[in-house]
Amino acid sequence: MDNKSTIPSTSKTANENILLQKSFAFAIRVVKLYKYLMGKDRSLKSIFEQFLDAGTSVGANVSEAQSASSKKDFVNKLLISLKESRESHFWLRLFFAIELLTKNEFKSMITDCEELEKLLTSSIKTARRNS
Repeated sequence: MDNKSTIPSTSKTANENILLQKSFAFAIRVVKLYKYLMGKDRSLKSIFEQFLDAGTSVGANVSEAQSASSKKDFVNKLLISLKESRESHFWLRLFFAIELLTKNEFKSMITDCEELEKLLTSSIKTARRNS
């Protein structure tokens, strides 16, 4: 389930570029994990889909923020990404608690999720400070 995929840079700052790349890579891992989980237990499809939606929404909103119409719009898109990241964090903890993920699988995914939360929080603070 590891993936070190990156995307070409389209952002103006290094921090935004990292955020775009890491949120895209996280989305790839979320899709792969969704497929893996569906192979384990299709009866939980509805919660797997909620995880899929939240995890891919992080990167989609980060990407959308790059074309924000204002600083406020930019911050709002990043806030949505942060909320979706935190929801993804919840689902990962649940999947581990109900033994759908091994400790190593969980640690790998949760580390990426927490790193995204830190990057998003930092980017939001910086954008607010600069507005």
